[in-house]
Amino acid sequence: MHYDGVGKIIRALREKKNLTQTELAEKIGVTDKAVSKWETGKGLPDISLMEPLAHALEISVMELLSGAPVSNQNRSGNMLRTKFYVCPLCGNIIHCTGEAAISCCGIHLPALEAEEMDAEHEINMEKVEDEQFVTVSHDMTKEHYISFLAYITGDRVQLVKLYPEGNAESRFQMRGRGFLYLYCNRHGLMKKRV
Repeated sequence: MHYDGVGKIIRALREKKNLTQTELAEKIGVTDKAVSKWETGKGLPDISLMEPLAHALEISVMELLSGAPVSNQNRSGNMLRTKFYVCPLCGNIIHCTGEAAISCCGIHLPALEAEEMDAEHEINMEKVEDEQFVTVSHDMTKEHYISFLAYITGDRVQLVKLYPEGNAESRFQMRGRGFLYLYCNRHGLMKKRV
């Protein structure tokens, strides 16, 4: 969260609604000096003011905290644009096909950058009926494990959550060309074109 980004969005939305700093301040029970301080990037609203401020500006709290309004622009939703987010506290896995402001357990999550698959995380694939049986030769201890496997094509996402002390394996219906992803809790997100 950047002071400048939050301040700019407060000012832009206040002006768009034709409100003065004083009028906005009265709506949320603060002084116009507080609003001025936020808009100039010299401070942030108290956490208790985030919801009333977002409501007054008619945006979500997440948009306010990210410093950018979210517009719903359907860009044909190509699944190959999928971005993954993993919460370091609870292990929650989130994926989306465009820009997003994602948070979990009170933490803003950056999109993971996928590296190319390395030898330590080598994927083996074996055809079983109409699917591919995917295995990863990797330890699955509580300290070091593969958290998920995913197969993504232009029109679908198949994601399988894995757990420590289990097997790093899954079956996927391979339709067309796409990418196979894995997430190692120590080494991060990796991908391989298949």
